[in-house]
Amino acid sequence: MNNYADLIRAVPDFPKPGIQFKDITPLLQHPQGFQAAVNDLIAKVDGVEFDTIAAVDARGFLFGGALAYQMGKPLALIRKRGKLPYETVEAEYALEYGTAAVALHVDALSAGPRTLLVDDVIATGGTLRASAELIKILGGEIAAIAALIELTFLNGRALFENERVISLISY
Repeated sequence: MNNYADLIRAVPDFPKPGIQFKDITPLLQHPQGFQAAVNDLIAKVDGVEFDTIAAVDARGFLFGGALAYQMGKPLALIRKRGKLPYETVEAEYALEYGTAAVALHVDALSAGPRTLLVDDVIATGGTLRASAELIKILGGEIAAIAALIELTFLNGRALFENERVISLISY
């Protein structure tokens, strides 16, 4: 199973007119497709040395959790501001109309500083850039960034010139 695009549904005009949303729900509902995607992400990060997997809220949790389980690595959760119960560090990022913030527990990198940052989609890169800042605030470094999908026309990769960026599908 290497043609994941067949299991990605395009939803026009969501969440607003002109956006072509890439819905991964059909992939998640296809056990062999989801397993293959996780296995292919593991294969793509083979050779990357890292201590911790940090996954971005919320769909990044699905892939980050599966990778952490399969690879025997600790999982750090990057969530929206106000959603984590313990002491956190935060980083803001720009939205089309305003700002948002992500947070990470202060002890999230206790297993080691080299971090694999995981999300479902690399789009404009704003959320991932803020997530990478959190890891750096805690003294960590980005070993690589991994995602199922990369929306190349949004050029999010440009924010990560010094990091290895891995994706399975490009649009």
